Amino acid sequence: MKLLFFGDVVGLSGCTVLQTQLRKLKAEFGADVCVVNGENSAEGNGITIKSARMLFDAGADVITTGNHVFHRKEIYDMLDTNGYLLRPENYGPGCHGTGVCVLDFGRTQLAVLNLMGKAFLPDPLENPFQMVDALLDQVGCHNVFIDFHGESTGEKKAMGFYLDGRVTALFGTHTHVQTADAQILPGGTAYLSDAGMCGPFLSVLGVAPALAIERMKTGQPVRFCNAAGDVLVCGACVTFDEKTGRAGQVETFSRIYKA
Repeated sequence: MKLLFFGDVVGLSGCTVLQTQLRKLKAEFGADVCVVNGENSAEGNGITIKSARMLFDAGADVITTGNHVFHRKEIYDMLDTNGYLLRPENYGPGCHGTGVCVLDFGRTQLAVLNLMGKAFLPDPLENPFQMVDALLDQVGCHNVFIDFHGESTGEKKAMGFYLDGRVTALFGTHTHVQTADAQILPGGTAYLSDAGMCGPFLSVLGVAPALAIERMKTGQPVRFCNAAGDVLVCGACVTFDEKTGRAGQVETFSRIYKA
């Protein structure tokens, strides 16, 4: 079985390119299921009903998010009613939505978990290391994919080793730059520190470069907007044994599409 994952989608350009390319890439890799991180899919940041629908219409089976998920209040109801639109589970039970879903393929099941790291992120979060064991018992299946949204590669790598042999794959998101460490850990878990982003190629993590430079040079608040131009699409595909949940291959991809 194959799972295709796309890193943080940035703005309208990221949503639009996936509407034209996601199904083509899914066919190219022979993927059975597709997960997309959509936490920056709205113009600016966050996720809206419009951007979520664009990603589902493009072919996403599950949308994961991260620290910007609650920035747009309009998405709260959709988080509560659509079980395939996830937010990090360690935000706690008082928040809208859930961070866990299970896809049923008849012959097998696949659980998708969304967690967020605590290092360098100010949000009030439960410790993901302390809660993940109970989550795995809760889903009760051996095919498990985790989007671990975090700033620290060390924290992501530690979680990868902590879950090695107990989940199928753990891919990181949030930093928007694809890392070169895709690997199968000794216990059979596919690992990648960051899948990258789907957004403007000539940008600073999706933002127009002049605006990012102004903020960093002056230290003053600057209203960001997304860059224009060609679009970078990054992600990874994991091939795994659906009977055991163990990964056999992980492959990253990075493509540039004309605007």
